[in-house]
Parts: sequence; C-alpha cells; structure tokens
Amino acid sequence: MASNPVSAWPVAGFAAALDLALIVATFGFVSLLADLEPIPDPAAGRLVGPITIGAAVGALLLLLGTTLGRGIRSWSLAGLALLVTWATGVVAGTIAYAASTGTILAAFLFALSFMSVGFGLIIPIASALVALLAAVTVRAGEGGVERPRWPWERDDEQ
Repeated sequence: MASNPVSAWPVAGFAAALDLALIVATFGFVSLLADLEPIPDPAAGRLVGPITIGAAVGALLLLLGTTLGRGIRSWSLAGLALLVTWATGVVAGTIAYAASTGTILAAFLFALSFMSVGFGLIIPIASALVALLAAVTVRAGEGGVERPRWPWERDDEQ
C-alpha cells in the first residue's frame, strides 16, 4: 500500500484537545489530592485560569500546525512548545489579572509566579509532552506507518 503522509493541522488539532484534557485533568487531580486551589489569589477572579490555559493551548495549536512536518526534531519541538506555552501563559495571565485588578505590575508578578511554581508548571510540561507525541505521530505517518485497523476493515483473508 502507498503511504499517506499525515497532515499537520489535524494532528495539531487533536494534540491541542489532548493538551487541554491533560491540563484540566491534572489540575483537578492535584487540586483534589493536595487540597489546594489552582489560583489561591481571590483578587484574580474566576477567568484568569481558563484564559491562561486557553491562550497556552491556542499557542500550542498554532505552533504545531505551522511546524509539524517541517523536519524539526521531536525533542526540539517539545522544548519549543515548553517555551512558547510558558511565555504565552505569562502574557495571558498578566493581561487577565490586570483586567481583573487594574494593576499591571502586580499582574505581571502574579503571572510570572503562577507559571513558574505549582499549578502553572503543569501547562508547559503537558504541552511539551503533547508536542513530542504529535511530532512522533507525524514522523511515523511520513515513514509509512499505517493506522491500526479493525478486523472488518482489513482486505486480506486470515
């Protein structure tokens, strides 16, 4: 059979969905098991966390959609995803917190501390893991690996 190269954008979309699911599940389990709030600052409001996570996942989607299939090594893409999602989280957290409180410096310090310690580190680490898996998936598709098929999808008689 001829190999069908894997398109980057569908893989990037599924990877972003996986990233969002991993982040939300990890936040939930860590919060439950450690009995901690993901964002303990009451001045932050309810939307700082979702906005930060959404922006980081969106940045991962754009990064993977534009770079998958261009020959970038898997580990390099994972490191790039870690840096991009961390920086995006800091920027989005700063904007969301500043919109909630009205103070820019306090917002930047909050976002920097959130993305550097505790729950915020889950976002870039999960994104790096997902980027690594997406890169391996695209590379496998380019190498001719076919997707698994159910028994009724197979043409050959066993």
